[in-house]
Amino acid sequence: MPERFSTLTSRPMPLIRDNIDTDQIIPSREMKSTGKTGLADGLFAGWRYTEIGGREANADFVMNDPDFADSQIILGGSNFGCGSSREHAVWALAEYGYRAVIAPSFAPIFAGNCIRNGVLPVVLDEIEIAEIEKSKTIITIDLPAQTVSLPNGQFWPFALNDESKIMLLEGLDAIDLSLKQADAIGVWQSADRVQRPWIYLGAEQ
Repeated sequence: MPERFSTLTSRPMPLIRDNIDTDQIIPSREMKSTGKTGLADGLFAGWRYTEIGGREANADFVMNDPDFADSQIILGGSNFGCGSSREHAVWALAEYGYRAVIAPSFAPIFAGNCIRNGVLPVVLDEIEIAEIEKSKTIITIDLPAQTVSLPNGQFWPFALNDESKIMLLEGLDAIDLSLKQADAIGVWQSADRVQRPWIYLGAEQ
């Protein structure tokens, strides 16, 4: 199950580039398995390292800046997570330790993958994100209140649909969310067996 998300306080790492796609988040050459682990080293590998396939840190890339070594939040640009639908991109972010991305907009499939894996996609506008970056301080994301705040009390609300909020707060994936309705599903199925017994293999006639 995904890790639950309630509140998160961290210094955000600024990676404010538009159209960061999933192949930049986790290049295909870094995807050595179909599992959710073993991907963190390949996160942003094309920018993070000096050579393709290498592991020598690129000192000019923000992820290698010691000031952001413990960041759990990324400040991104518009259309974050565009490109292919590979879920590995979110798996890599989560395994490395990022729990939230704040951007003006997200590719819809990427945003959905975030929700299902315990990573919160927060939509704020470019001006608000610029203010957060300029503050150069920690921020707090409060999911129950749906706010992003600075230590000085300044805050910005963000929108999130109820289903996504429940999934993050309770640490649910899509299957877990469906199972919350197990009783209602069982009642419907029992009634349907009576009405359409021929569609159930082994059903009593």
